[in-house]
Amino acid sequence: MYRAALSRFRALKGRSVNLAAVRYATSSAVVPLDTPLESVSLPPPLPDYVAPSETKVKTLSNGVKIASEQLPTPAASIGLFINCGSIYETPISSGASHLLERMAFKSTKNRSHLHIVREVEAIGGNTSTSASRECMAYTFDALKTYVPEMVELLIDCVRNPTFLDWEVNEELQKVKAELEEVSKNPERIILEAVHSTGYSGALANPLLVPESALDRLDGSILEEFITENYTGNRMVLAASGVEHEELLQIAEPLLSDLPAGPYPEEPKSVYVGGDFRRQADSPSTHFALAFEVPGGWNNEKDSVTLTVMQMLMGGGSSFSAGGPGKGMHSRLYLCVLNEYQQIHSFSAFNSIFNNTGLFGIYGSTSSDFVSKAVDIAAEELILLAREGAVSHIMIKRAQQATKSAVLMNLESRTIVAEDIGRQILTYGERKSIQSFLKMVDEVTPHDITDLAGKIISSPLTMASYGDVVNVPNYESVSSKFRAKGVYP
Repeated sequence: MYRAALSRFRALKGRSVNLAAVRYATSSAVVPLDTPLESVSLPPPLPDYVAPSETKVKTLSNGVKIASEQLPTPAASIGLFINCGSIYETPISSGASHLLERMAFKSTKNRSHLHIVREVEAIGGNTSTSASRECMAYTFDALKTYVPEMVELLIDCVRNPTFLDWEVNEELQKVKAELEEVSKNPERIILEAVHSTGYSGALANPLLVPESALDRLDGSILEEFITENYTGNRMVLAASGVEHEELLQIAEPLLSDLPAGPYPEEPKSVYVGGDFRRQADSPSTHFALAFEVPGGWNNEKDSVTLTVMQMLMGGGSSFSAGGPGKGMHSRLYLCVLNEYQQIHSFSAFNSIFNNTGLFGIYGSTSSDFVSKAVDIAAEELILLAREGAVSHIMIKRAQQATKSAVLMNLESRTIVAEDIGRQILTYGERKSIQSFLKMVDEVTPHDITDLAGKIISSPLTMASYGDVVNVPNYESVSSKFRAKGVYP
């Protein structure tokens, strides 16, 4: 120590030197930096391993499940998830789920809409609602110190809506404007058409309010729909960033008197396949080829394999908005978008439900190239079912990308709360992330090939929009899969 200091001093000889500083640096009175300071207590060192947070669940006597996971964040996300969506709609209540999504956090028996808005603003909170085919979700985000206010307001808005006539009519006008916007969105039209064409039964119900229902829907229909479907045994209150005992203390008195209600059987849906075409004034022709994913989320092995398959296929737009190279390692980028400049977009998609689902390819191109683009899409799907067509390297890359995407999503407290709620509705419990990652690592090329063969053995669902004159007919596309011996 001293030798180093003296060496430094000699090097500085002949230059202007702060001798006091040098003497201090060479003094034996210097206290080592690791010497504890008097009257200063240090926090305990962090452990080398921190156990993942545990999801705690309690089921009330009426069937309501209250679940939470503590997170080291200053904010909390709380959601009410209900096993109810467009599949439970009848011809009379068609479109109710979509309208309920827009009517969320409006006037209740205890608060006006203005009062609700002021309460949310006062605590710096954020509310959101989503309606899908199988689930309604109401969420509230704010700082942890406001958990009691968040829970009470959230439950009040879900349990006690008043559906004032003027509020319902106002939202119906907004729905009309939304439907006009959707009519200008070819991709959304195609994906909705794939469901309405591919299924017979509940999953064919429209996710949006049909135009024919705009003059029929009113507050009384919404009240009847909620009374019938918003029952205790179909509801989960899920929270991230909240102590479980605290959540129980607040929520149990507010939910314990909710009627349990009979647990209904899920409305029947049968996959049938089919063809949808709509001629429209559009600069591009949009199309989709889709098939059934048997088993849906309840077939865990296949649903995990499908998640990896989706990541492997990838795709997107011909322009990478995220910067050069974003997502360009995926199969559809390498084999299609990089090879055919005529194709504007080309991507794999899936839509998975509890007991079934859809997997396919969506694309858009010019009218004069659409026939070739459909052939390319069919060939890519057939190749997935061919042994050796997918390399181990591509599978490994897709596995790593899948795990990375899931883990990054779970860094969001809102997504954690949603994951808790949806898993409990589907499985009755929340499965650990470790078990999911293990299943992802266990996916093999044979699993991909086997599942792909099973999927494209179902009848084809085909949808097209725009200048559809040059879109190949349904039978000619379907025959490509029969020619490969995929299905009879």
